[in-house]
Amino acid sequence: MAKGLFDCTGKVTMVTGGNGGIGLGFATGVAKMGGDIAIWARNAEKSAAAKAVLEEAGAGRVIAYQVDVSSEEAIIAGYDQLLADFGRVDCVFANSGASPRYDSVFDMPTDHWYDFQKTALHGAFFTLREGARHMKARVEAGDPGGSLVACGSLSLFQGLAGKMEYAGSKAAVAAVVRCLAIELAPLGIRANVVAPGLIITPMMGAYAAQTEAHYAPLNPMKRTGYPEDFEGIGAYLASDASSFLTGETITIDGGYMVRP
Repeated sequence: MAKGLFDCTGKVTMVTGGNGGIGLGFATGVAKMGGDIAIWARNAEKSAAAKAVLEEAGAGRVIAYQVDVSSEEAIIAGYDQLLADFGRVDCVFANSGASPRYDSVFDMPTDHWYDFQKTALHGAFFTLREGARHMKARVEAGDPGGSLVACGSLSLFQGLAGKMEYAGSKAAVAAVVRCLAIELAPLGIRANVVAPGLIITPMMGAYAAQTEAHYAPLNPMKRTGYPEDFEGIGAYLASDASSFLTGETITIDGGYMVRP
């Protein structure tokens, strides 16, 4: 039975892109603290495997939904189903996104710029907005609290040649989160950004080993990150232990941003 400072028992956490990588790492931390988990993702096979991992980790209840977060309508319908199944949402991790594909601003097609933002920016905004809407209703009914979290990146601080669609979406979402933090603070709802450094995930496929070998020596901790490095921050932000933390961008990067 989960107990202690980061206890998530009775709390419902929804994670977009929660069937792999950073999203699954975040969700696993909540599961280990006894929380209920809702996964939003498109790949049903991956979601089924993630559901089994989260149940084994100790989650109270896990439901995986097929939700396309590039669609505002799908997001609203997804929340309607989540509330019908769980009755509440306590933490939202807007994690879904895509990887940048170009190396120069001159190579990036206009349609790619717009398509990328459908999920990375607009999808994250609507996910956070609708989550805030449900949390506000719960607070007004006498059940205070709530945690909104967005997945940022170190591109919030550093320029990346050719990655404007990616960095632009992350910077915009971080600004949205700071605005949410101010507006929602009187309701006891907090909003924060988690900014990962280089994280090795299954999405990298054959490039993972090469990428890790190149970048690990550049990090003060002499390693890259892994999805399990997000278990602790997931449990913290979903639990009441983080009830006075809002408007922050938390880097999970092994010291990369502060290296000399």
